[in-house]
Amino acid sequence: MQIREITLKELDIAYELVKELRELSYDAFEDLIYEMRHRDYKMFGLFEERQLQTYAGVVVQTNLYHKKHLYIDDLITKTSSRSRGYGKEMLEYLKDYAIMFQCQSLVLSSGFARESAHSFYEKHGFDKKSFLFVKPL
Repeated sequence: MQIREITLKELDIAYELVKELRELSYDAFEDLIYEMRHRDYKMFGLFEERQLQTYAGVVVQTNLYHKKHLYIDDLITKTSSRSRGYGKEMLEYLKDYAIMFQCQSLVLSSGFARESAHSFYEKHGFDKKSFLFVKPL
């Protein structure tokens, strides 16, 4: 098992996993990744036998509510590979990455319909802290 940063040359590999959770065309995915680079968005992958099993997209941020933190935009484990410990390994890696950047916490948002993901996050020390409100424009 290896966890490493995914390069822009590997977007096709990342997309194959991201599309399991996000409804995006490859072109839209690529455009968004390039647009997010100004935030220093990083992509990490957990690989088992050269196959991407878990994808994480993260940004080190600072705000008044969470102070300096690692925001996890995306955390996706291949459907066929769940319950093998890959998500846990990725969270441990992200925790170490956050500590390296002197972050105070890991922060993420998760949709209502993802109850199994919520259970996973709570099992690994995440607390529900707020509601996310979105107003379409």
